[in-house]
Amino acid sequence: MIDAHTADGCLTVTINRPEKANALTEAMLSEIAGLVEDTHAQVLVLTGVGNVFSAGADLDDVRGGTLATSDQWERLSTAVAAFEGLSVAALNGTAAGGSLGMVLACDLRLCVPSAQFFYPVVKMGVLPQPSDPARLAALVGPSMAKRILMTGAKISSAEALTAGLIDVISDGDLGTDVATLIAPALNAPRRQLVAIKSLIG
Repeated sequence: MIDAHTADGCLTVTINRPEKANALTEAMLSEIAGLVEDTHAQVLVLTGVGNVFSAGADLDDVRGGTLATSDQWERLSTAVAAFEGLSVAALNGTAAGGSLGMVLACDLRLCVPSAQFFYPVVKMGVLPQPSDPARLAALVGPSMAKRILMTGAKISSAEALTAGLIDVISDGDLGTDVATLIAPALNAPRRQLVAIKSLIG
C-alpha cells in the first residue's frame, strides 16, 4: 500500500491504495514516517495513486482502535518537517483530514486542478494533530485556518493557490511538473540544500 523508491537523490513515497481513496491506516503512517526518518535523499516527494491523494484516516481503522488520535500522525508530519532537503507534496487529487499534516509539513505543494482540501475535525468531535494548526496558519493566515478547521470548509485548488496553501496548480502532467521543479535541487550539493533550509528556518 506504500510504494517507495530512491533514484538520483530523490525519495518518492507513493500512497497506493486507490480502491480506498488512499485512506491511511496506523501501519501506513508508521511506514511512511520510517521511510522519511531513515532517508539521506536530497529531495522527498510524497504522492498518491488514482484521483485522490488521501481521504485521511481509514474509517475501519478508526472504528477498530485509536487511529483518530494516534501519535503516528504527528510522528509523520514531524519527520517530513525535519527532512533536511527539499520536500514536495505532489498531490494527484484531494487531500483530506489527517493527510493534510504531511502536506502542510512539506516545503512545496503542487496539485492537479481537481484537488480539494478539507480537514473536518469540527464535524468529527476531535482535535487536529498538534502541529497542523500552526503550520496551516503560517501558510494561509489565521482567518483561513480557522475557516478550514472550525467550519470544515472545502477549499478548491484555485482558492488554495490564492491563499498560499498550494504553490503550483499543474495543468499538464503532474509528474513532469514535479521533475522540472526539483531538478535544480537534485543537481545541487546536499549540504547546500541543508544550509539554505536552515537559513530560512
